[in-house]
Amino acid sequence: MGKRLRTRFRYWFDGTMDRGTPALIGWLGLSSAVLIVLASTLVVLFTDTDAESNGGWLGVAWMSLLRTLDPGTMGGDTGGPVFLGLMLAVTLGGIFIVSALIGVLTTGLNQNLQELRKGRSRLIERGHTIVLGWSEQVFTVVAELVEANQSERRSCVVILADRDKISMEDAIRARIPDTGSTRVICRSGNPLVRADLELVSPDTAKSVMVLPPEGVGRDIEVIKALLLLHSRRWTGNRPQIVAAVHDSENLAAARLAAGGGALVIDAEDIAVRLIAQAHRQTGLSAVFNELLSFVGNEFYFYEEPTLVGSTYGLALNAFELGVPVGLRTRRGDIKVNPPMDTLIGPGDQILVVAEDDLLIRLGESRPAITESAITTAPAQSPTLDRTVLIGENTRTAKLVTLLDSFVQPGSTLDIAAPRRPETVLADTLVNLTVGFKECEPTRRSSLEALDLGGYQHIVVLSDDTVAPGPSDDRTLVTLLHLRDIEEALGDPYSIVTEMNDDGNREVAQVTKADDFIVSTKVISLLLTQLTENRHLHAVFTDLFNPEGSEIYLKPASNYVVPGAEANFATVIEAARRRGETAIGYRLDEHDEEPPGYGIFLNPPRAAPIVFGPEDTVVVFAEGEAAADSDQGHSGRM
Repeated sequence: MGKRLRTRFRYWFDGTMDRGTPALIGWLGLSSAVLIVLASTLVVLFTDTDAESNGGWLGVAWMSLLRTLDPGTMGGDTGGPVFLGLMLAVTLGGIFIVSALIGVLTTGLNQNLQELRKGRSRLIERGHTIVLGWSEQVFTVVAELVEANQSERRSCVVILADRDKISMEDAIRARIPDTGSTRVICRSGNPLVRADLELVSPDTAKSVMVLPPEGVGRDIEVIKALLLLHSRRWTGNRPQIVAAVHDSENLAAARLAAGGGALVIDAEDIAVRLIAQAHRQTGLSAVFNELLSFVGNEFYFYEEPTLVGSTYGLALNAFELGVPVGLRTRRGDIKVNPPMDTLIGPGDQILVVAEDDLLIRLGESRPAITESAITTAPAQSPTLDRTVLIGENTRTAKLVTLLDSFVQPGSTLDIAAPRRPETVLADTLVNLTVGFKECEPTRRSSLEALDLGGYQHIVVLSDDTVAPGPSDDRTLVTLLHLRDIEEALGDPYSIVTEMNDDGNREVAQVTKADDFIVSTKVISLLLTQLTENRHLHAVFTDLFNPEGSEIYLKPASNYVVPGAEANFATVIEAARRRGETAIGYRLDEHDEEPPGYGIFLNPPRAAPIVFGPEDTVVVFAEGEAAADSDQGHSGRM
C-alpha cells in the first residue's frame, strides 16, 4: 500500500514539474515556507528565552525568512547554542533554495528568449504584405517591396518560413542593409500548417505571396499553400494572393487550388517566351527588368480628363513626363498598344510608363516633330534564322515550338547537346528545320566542331540536372569559350544565355554575352508587381501572349534616318504611323554598361538624339506587325 502511494505521489510530482518554470518556483517557495515554519516552531519549543527576545514565533519567522534570502544577515547573532544552530540550518537551507531559484529563473529566462528567437508570437499589423516560403527569390522580393513603399510613412513585409527567425533576419540584413521606412518581420513556422499561418495575421494583410521553395516538388508545396489559403475562413476582405508554378503542367491544378481571385502565373512559360524573343532581339531582358522593377520606369494607370474625346494616337505625344502604352476602360478592359484611332472615353485610364505616378505630367504644348528625320523607307525585310541551341533541359521542347512560331519558313535550328532529344526531333514543325549535333558544352574542341560561324544566333540553356550554382558555373565556362571563338571568327553571332542566379550575371559580364535571361528574377519582379497592383495582370498577360502586343527592339532606321538629328517625340510619331508605341531606345555604344546595358526608357521628349546603324528603338507592337523585327545582333541578318 505504501509503495503504491509513493508511486502515485511520484507520478503527481513529476506532472507538476512538467509545467515548467512557474511550477519549479512554486516548489522552491513551498520548500522555503516549510523550512521557515519548521525552524521557527523548533526555536519556540526549545528556546523560550531566545524566542521571546526576538519577538516570539512571528519574530523568529521573520528572522528566518531574512536568513533564507540573504545568508549574510546572520552575522552578529547572539543566543543559545540551539538557537544559533537552528539559524545556521535556516541559512544553509536558504543558500540551497536561493541558488536553485536563481538557476530556475535563469533557465526560464533563457527559454523565453529562445521562444522569442523562434518568432512564434502572433503578429498585430494591418495592411502588410505576407511572403510565404523562403528561397533566393525572397531577397529580390523584399528589395522591390522596400523600393515600392518608399513614399509610404509606415509599411511592413512579413516572411513566414520554416527556418530560424534570427538566421532569416541576418540574411536579409546582409543582402538588404537599408530597408527605409519598411519594417521586415520574420516568423518561424510551416506555411502549410494552419496554426502557423495565423501567426502572420492574414485577415488584416494587404496581399499574400507564395514563394516556391528550392528543390524537387516545389510546385506541390505551392499548391498545398494555395489550398490552405483557399479553404481558410476569411474575416473581412480577402487579401490579394499571388503565386507562381515552375512546371506548366501544374498550372491548372494550382489555379483550381487557389480559387477565384488569386493570381497564379506560369514561370516556365514566361522564361521560355523571354528566351525565344531575346535570342532575336538582344537587350529585351534589360527592358523587362526595368519595367517589372520598382527601380526606374514601371507601369501606372493614370486618368486624365482633358484627354477624353481624343484618340490614343494623339495622346502619345501629349505627355511631358511618362509614355502612354495602352488604355484601361471604365469597365476594366485592358488594351496594350490599341489601334491609334481608339477614343479615350470618360472614366478611362491611360496605361503609362513612368518613373513614378507623381512624375506623370501633361505637356503645356506638343513637342516639335522633325519631319525630315522620319524615314520613308520600308522596314527591314525578315530573313531566315540560323540558330544553334547549346545544351538541353526540360524546357527545350516548348522553346523549339515557340521559336517555330516566330521565325520565317525555311529557318534552321540545331540542338547541340550531349544527348539526342528524340521527343523534340520527332515534333512536327511549320517553319523550322531542326537538327542535332552531339556536343559537350564545356569543351572547347566540341564547340569548335559545331562550325559556329554559320549561325546568326546562339542560345545557351542551363543544365537543370545539376544544382543551380554548378549549372551557372558550367554556363560561364561555355560562354568564355563561345566569346573567344567569336572573336577569332570576326563577331558573326549573338549569344543569349539562360542563368539561374542573377548574382552570377555580374560575373558573366566578362564574357560579353549579348543578353542574360534570369527567369527567377523576372518571376520575382512580376509577383511583386502583382502584389502591389492586381490590375497589371492583364497587362503582363497581353505582353507575354504571342497573340497580343509584345515588346520589340527594332532597328532605329525603321523610324528615323541614321545620322539625322531628331528627338524622341519624332521617334514616337514615326512609330505611331506604323501602328506601334515607342517607349525608349537602346544605344549600342552603352550595351555593356550596367545596370541598363544601353536601354533608355521614357527619355526626354525634346532632347536631341542621333541614332547609329546598330541602335534600336523599344516599341510595343502586335506580333504580326512585328514579324519584320528580325534585327538580331549588330544588324546581322
